Amino acid sequence: MSRRLRLPSIGNSTLLTVSLVLLAAVIFLADTVTNLEIAVAVFYVAIVLISVRYLDRSRVVMVASGCMALTVLSFFLTRSGSLSAGVVNCAISLAAIGVTAYLALRTAAAEATAREAQTQLAHITRVTVLGELTASIAHELNQPLAAIVINGNAALRWLAGQPANLDEAGKAAERIVRDANRASALIARLRALTKRAAAKSIWLDVNQTVNDTLTLVQSETIRNHVSLRTELASDLPQVEVDPIQIQQVILNLIVNALEAVSGSDARAREVVIVTGLGKSNEVIVTVSDSGRGLNGVQLDQIFDAFHTTKPDGLGMGLAISRSIVESHGGRIWASPGVPRGATFSFSLPAGKKGNVMISSPRKPNR
Repeated sequence: MSRRLRLPSIGNSTLLTVSLVLLAAVIFLADTVTNLEIAVAVFYVAIVLISVRYLDRSRVVMVASGCMALTVLSFFLTRSGSLSAGVVNCAISLAAIGVTAYLALRTAAAEATAREAQTQLAHITRVTVLGELTASIAHELNQPLAAIVINGNAALRWLAGQPANLDEAGKAAERIVRDANRASALIARLRALTKRAAAKSIWLDVNQTVNDTLTLVQSETIRNHVSLRTELASDLPQVEVDPIQIQQVILNLIVNALEAVSGSDARAREVVIVTGLGKSNEVIVTVSDSGRGLNGVQLDQIFDAFHTTKPDGLGMGLAISRSIVESHGGRIWASPGVPRGATFSFSLPAGKKGNVMISSPRKPNR
């Protein structure tokens, strides 16, 4: 899912435009002052290749057309050299520019199609994971709804008393609002995850994304009697990423960890999620479990498509996770857990340093 490089700001766009114009001017002058036997104009292909990397199709066509026009103009302005050789060189240069532009645009179109296919596959995988968690999410959503009913009835009783207890009724109303907001937030997160939208990068708090993801798997954690613990670094710098894609990576890793420990001794079912800063000033998210581990698993193949250790697995979750992470300039890796289990980590480019804050373990029972 590698993303095409884009210009992040107006300043960089202006710098690119100026650079291309200067390069074109240098090639034009060199082509004009040298003899007709020297085909300097073929260097315009460099400008075409650069523009394909950063500009859209219509602008690339404009750049290629401009380069071809400069080639012809330079041919008429050049005063020295063999005319016949100049005609041949001019024709070769025009052909090189045209063919390069055509092939580069075809390649770019193929890459765009591949990215679109990968996006669709990632969406399918995301929905599949959510489908597996349907019962858990339904249970999680049912809790605030049940609480709303209970607090609503309590408020009615307080108001029906003689005299009415307005203070307690007000507190019950506040709890109703709190639980309604909680249910609404859960639905909003689900809608965001299931929505198929184009990638959009924003500045993201990774810790908040981890906590939002935990909400989706909380009931599954309780049902399987898994101790879920977090160690989230405080003052962690934000990262510029697509929030839905990164949440999908975290969700994939957590679901895999829950599945890995589901067959273990109930007393040893533990999943730990850690965030922190790496040596290269990058935000690192690590999901460790106390499950069956990676014995017999080829670590260099574990992120390959269709490679799975599950009898009913598709082998796409980790492959898509790697694709998403690498498209954001990060990396993902797996290692054996200590003393048992497995650890999956991924990194994202970041800025400043933070301090580790260890939270209380999330108990499986409540």
